[in-house]
Amino acid sequence: MLEGIVRESIGKSDAKKLRRDGYLIANIYGKGLENIHAAFKMGEFIRTVRNKEKLAFPVKVGDKEMEVVIQEYQLHPVTDQILHVDLMVAQPGVVTHYMVPVKTVGTPKGLKNKGVLAISKRRIKVKGTIENIPQSFVLDVADLDVGDAILVRDIPESDKYKIMVAGRVPVVGVIKAK
Repeated sequence: MLEGIVRESIGKSDAKKLRRDGYLIANIYGKGLENIHAAFKMGEFIRTVRNKEKLAFPVKVGDKEMEVVIQEYQLHPVTDQILHVDLMVAQPGVVTHYMVPVKTVGTPKGLKNKGVLAISKRRIKVKGTIENIPQSFVLDVADLDVGDAILVRDIPESDKYKIMVAGRVPVVGVIKAK
């Protein structure tokens, strides 16, 4: 379980001090809950997120334990280091928006014909309850040739959740290499 500290002061200078000490600044919020200003050790946070098996993962801030989902993060424009992360509490039975990751399986046959696999959408916005949201969308790209693409409308949809991205938007495709 990822453990963090509660930030008492939320000013810019205090955030800089925490970042200098190796902390990641985070805001935790949820429907009907009070916002929590927190900080996590950078290395522990990245390790936890990379090794998580579900969309939601447990955190402990102060004396509160909760399941959270990464809603948004901000990267440094030059170094690509994570500066800030917004975590939403995954409340059972509450309908809200989640960003579900897209994973590809297979090798496209278009790669042999001088094509390049282009992933346009790494995460897709989905509306539903946390119990009914898929952990990820797994797309088989083995049949894609140069010029082919998988659109959002090609992803199987369930009556338990709703995909909030337009159906004409490409998710992954094979484009011609220059």
